[in-house]
This record gives sequence, C-alpha cells and structure tokens, in this order.
Amino acid sequence: MIRFVLLFLLLSTLKLNGQEFLTGRTTGQLPFLEYGLGDDRLGGAKMGYLDSNVLIKVVDSAGTDYKVQLSDHHYAYLDKKSFKPDTITRQPYYLTSSWRVWGDQSYDYVSIALTERLPYRAIQQINPTRLVIDIFGVTSNTNWITQLKTVKEIKNAWYEQIEDDVFRVYIELKHQQHWGYFVYYNKNALQIRVKRQPSSLKPKRLYVAIDPGHGGSNNGATGVTSNINEKEYTLKIAQQVERYFRRKRVKVFMTREEDKDLSMIDRTLMLRQQAPDLLISIHLNSSGNETVSGASTYYRYIGFRPLSQKILDRMLQLGLSNYGNVGNFNFSLSGPTEYPNCLVEVAFLSNIDDEKKILNPKFHKAVAKKIYKGMKDWLKSIK
Repeated sequence: MIRFVLLFLLLSTLKLNGQEFLTGRTTGQLPFLEYGLGDDRLGGAKMGYLDSNVLIKVVDSAGTDYKVQLSDHHYAYLDKKSFKPDTITRQPYYLTSSWRVWGDQSYDYVSIALTERLPYRAIQQINPTRLVIDIFGVTSNTNWITQLKTVKEIKNAWYEQIEDDVFRVYIELKHQQHWGYFVYYNKNALQIRVKRQPSSLKPKRLYVAIDPGHGGSNNGATGVTSNINEKEYTLKIAQQVERYFRRKRVKVFMTREEDKDLSMIDRTLMLRQQAPDLLISIHLNSSGNETVSGASTYYRYIGFRPLSQKILDRMLQLGLSNYGNVGNFNFSLSGPTEYPNCLVEVAFLSNIDDEKKILNPKFHKAVAKKIYKGMKDWLKSIK
C-alpha cells in the first residue's frame, strides 16, 4: 500500500514539458511497448517486447498505461503493471561500446556492449532478409566489431547513428527465410540471438508446436446451431493435426492436450522453453454476420508470412471460402519472434455451412492433411 501511495505522489509531479519525470525499470513477465493509446479486442498496436530491468523514463500517465520517452523524439506506452519505480539517477548520455558477432552449436549472436539497459525495437525486413534493431537513448562509441567465423546465418552486421540518441543495428542474413530471433540483455550487453535455417528442410527433421486455441474457462466462439464451444473443437482438430504429423514422423509439441486453462503468457513461455522450429495455432472464427464464411491465416511479422500463405492455399482446397491472409495481426501467439508461426482460423462457427464441416470428424482429418501439405509446400519453396 505504501508503495502505491508513493507512486501516486511521484506521478503527481509529472509535467508534460518533460522537465520532471519518473524513472524506473521494466518488470514482470513479457513486458512490451505499444505505439499509442489505441485499443481493440486484441489490445493496442505493439512496438515489441522488452527484457526485464530495462531503464524507463515515464513522462505521463494515461489510464492503465504510462507514456514513456524513449529518446528525444520517440515515445511509447507501457502497461503500469510492467513498471517498477527506481531511484536511479539518469545519466546525461549513454554510450555503445564494442560488438562481438559469433556462433555456437545452435545459434548466431550479436552482442552490443552498452552503459545501461535501454529500450529497443526490432523489425524484420525482406528483400534483403535482415533484422533492424533500434536502441533508444544511446550514442555510438563503437569503434570495432569483432566477427568470428563460427557464424553460419549472419552475413553482415553494422550500424548507423540515425538520430543523436537512436542507434540502429543492421543484421543481414544469408537465407531468404526468417527462422526467428530473440533480443535480450546479458548484463548491460544487448544480445540478438539469431536462429539458423535447419540443415535439412524435410518435415521429419523439424520440431513443430501445435496450439489448440482457448481452453478451460475460455470457451471461445459458439456454434450457431449446435452451441458447441470453440475450445472443444480446436482441440479435436489439433489432435488430428498432431496424429497426421506424427504419422509423417514429424516431432510435435502440443501446448495443451486437454480442456484446461492456459494463459497466453503461459503458452508463450512454454513455447520459448520448447524452442520449436515453427508454431501452428488452431482456431475457429465467428462473425455477427452469418453469411461470412471461409478459412483464413494470420501472421504478424513479414518474414513469417510465406508459411501462412502456403497453408491457406491448401486450406482452400477443402471447398472453403477465402477469408484472406491477414498480416500484422495482434494475436498473442503471433507476437513471439523466436520461430515462424501461423494462426489458422479453420472456418466460421457462425456460418451454418461452415459449422456443418466443423462438426464432421472427417473434416478434421482433412484439415490436418492440408496443414501438413501447406507446411511442406513452404519448405519446398525455401530450397
């Protein structure tokens, strides 16, 4: 209680002119920045996840969020639950230092020494395939980048000081397909862990995670005539996907195999621990308009789009309408950057014809086969 009173008193001194502010650090599981105060049923538009104990400068308060200043000209919003006040004195400037680029048995790495754990933003780019990481509030004092021959996926690494206090890192990759990356701090060094393309692109050499949507107290959508719960049938379909993949000798991990509560944070951390090569999430759609129907696939990051396109192409062979391939989707399990992922909205429970398909066990098996073929098509396109 004392802590919250102190926090209220501190926030009461905030001024919009930026002369007074509150300093603290990120805390909790999976803190993330948002671009603004806009919101929808999936939350606000996310700038990206941050590690814990990242230095944060709060300049204003808005509902459940703090407005944070990242650099002289960049701002974002952070959930108040992800912030803890700190008495640390902000320095007049922060500097980068030397880099190291190397690889171990599984990943490539870029390590950038900093004088403080500062906020950052990571972006996937294609044509050419590369990662762009902006580190906010820091000025370059990097005068050498040590690059070792142990790297296998990173082609080049360099930087630009695009603003006085925004440091941009470029990591060019050797392969066309993004296979994932993870940004975190090791003490005060920002590290970017880059996943390599698997040595074999045969399905049986991959580790595939399958996520049956909803579960437990989260029922999801409801059938228009049958009143079935989405959570029940996402599990039925996902189990058929699992069986078909195993028949094809693909190693599979299921986020849930029964009807139980499992939060998005639980799923995300579970998947981070499992480190799959890709993730497929199974959901059923719904609309207030009963004439809307069809299959759709979703992705958030442009580098992961090809998988979702190939799976949708195969799903449409089931006689389903094309509801579209949807990008920049703010679904929680589309958010992780560590592996390619695809959300499959199989069909609409709110449409009578789609619902009939969803109720049919033969349709579940057909969906499983098409998802596998879509993944296989994607792998062939990479070679």
